[in-house]
Amino acid sequence: MGKKLRSAIIGPGNIGIDLMIKLLRSPYHEVVLVSGIDPQSEGLKIASSKGIDTSLEGINGVLAVKDLDICFDATGAKPHLYHAPLLKDAGVFAVDLTPAAVGPYVVPSVNLEQNLGTVMNVNLITCGGQATIPIVHAISRVTPVSYAEIVATISSRSAGPGTRANIDEFTETTRNALVAVGGAQQAKAIIILNPADPPVLMRNTIYAKCDTGKIDEIVASVEKIVADVQKYVPGYRLKVVPYADGERVVAMVEVIGAGDYLPTYSGNLDIITSAAVAVGERYAQYKEGAVS
Repeated sequence: MGKKLRSAIIGPGNIGIDLMIKLLRSPYHEVVLVSGIDPQSEGLKIASSKGIDTSLEGINGVLAVKDLDICFDATGAKPHLYHAPLLKDAGVFAVDLTPAAVGPYVVPSVNLEQNLGTVMNVNLITCGGQATIPIVHAISRVTPVSYAEIVATISSRSAGPGTRANIDEFTETTRNALVAVGGAQQAKAIIILNPADPPVLMRNTIYAKCDTGKIDEIVASVEKIVADVQKYVPGYRLKVVPYADGERVVAMVEVIGAGDYLPTYSGNLDIITSAAVAVGERYAQYKEGAVS
């Protein structure tokens, strides 16, 4: 392994700090900055306590860092639309954890390799997208999926202000990615914030209209991709094995968080931060290979 990537995080909320803790364990990244705009930010205090430089200048703080390799944007869809061209002009690879969808949609277990080296901005869609698109893709590689519908249920306690402010973008971006990456011809995405106490785990139900006569092949394909996702999201599991229900296949996946920063019921945060780490580490490997 070569030199670590100089990495920054913008957006010190729940997602940004969970990501920071994961990156601190990575042999591929040196977290040199966590940037925000709120002087009272608990996330900035945590970053500082870990010996990481912090900034209250938002994107300007990131752009001031010399020789920065990669920036993880954990702000919101609208801020990232502003950040994206600035990071591109600065030659910084951007991993977008918001539903802004400036760069191509990326799910590590599905299409990461084809986007390495071709773009400077990749979009991680949404937590629901990261959880369900692999399943739709696994079905579509067996038989065409004419329509896919996903219902992502998360605990309302794990939905912070950023998530709540991006509900419309969540449904639109997830739907579009179910088509573009998952392979469905048409799609719909629904998110439910469940206020139950104790908090519920993240569960995602997938409905796919397709040739149910190939259910055995579909099950095998889905089980294979679940194993692929588990390589970077250990808490990802198949809760309901795909089964035929009339003209559709139904399946359910559950995500248990690693508990790095937030409780384990926050699997919706864990899956997208884990996907970001997977992208960042593979990008580091790509860069090392491109140089050597």
